[in-house]
Amino acid sequence: MDVTGIEERFAAATSLDLQIDELFLAMQDYGFDTLIYDYTPGRYDLSGELMIPTVLELRNVDETMRDYWCGRGYFRHDPVQHVALGTTAPFFWNYDPKAQTLIHAFMNEETAPVAEFLWERGLTAGVTVPIHLPGGDYATVTGIRAGDPGRLERDVRLCMGDFSLISHLFQRTAALRIAREQALSGLPRLTMRERECLRYSAEGYSAKEISRLIDRSVPTVVMHLNAATRKLGARNRTQAVARAAHLRMFDQPRG
Repeated sequence: MDVTGIEERFAAATSLDLQIDELFLAMQDYGFDTLIYDYTPGRYDLSGELMIPTVLELRNVDETMRDYWCGRGYFRHDPVQHVALGTTAPFFWNYDPKAQTLIHAFMNEETAPVAEFLWERGLTAGVTVPIHLPGGDYATVTGIRAGDPGRLERDVRLCMGDFSLISHLFQRTAALRIAREQALSGLPRLTMRERECLRYSAEGYSAKEISRLIDRSVPTVVMHLNAATRKLGARNRTQAVARAAHLRMFDQPRG
């Protein structure tokens, strides 16, 4: 595998969409004909539920999957995701109830609609690479191939390492673009001043102290804090700080 060449192709792509296309092309060299990629800035939301991805990219998949996985919450019940949350190793999965793959332990009545959706579209077996990032970000790269799942399982044993490496190379080169283009688009956007004031509030400073730190009046600081609280849908400033920290909004690009 030409690691440098693949990495250069990812880096040269001028948008996330084109980077996904390059990832799909690289996967096809190993016999995969379907790609599913998802990314979230954190594993769980404030209620403790698995966070719906802020990025879901599909190649050669029925676009209705986006509505089912994100809009209807199928993502939270997908056995593949529950396995991926607990491992950093790539794994083969098969939705056949008789197949003893890692997802078998998570298959139940609650996950039945997920399995039915995938069976109807022939997406019954594949390989998933979990990517757990140092800041708490979480992503998975999934490759699927139509046909005999048994043959696919035998074949992926020969390419699992390469597939995992390609997936991590993709994530490394795409991370900044994901943050700028899409990952934060579904989250409340705080201005530079709102983030700055909220960050100081998180560090324990009062509005009066923040006003001195940023050389603005106290009413202006309160205005920024109230705007941030409103955007985050929080009941008060304390909850706003907690939500912003959980969603890593203090790390958003400026602007």
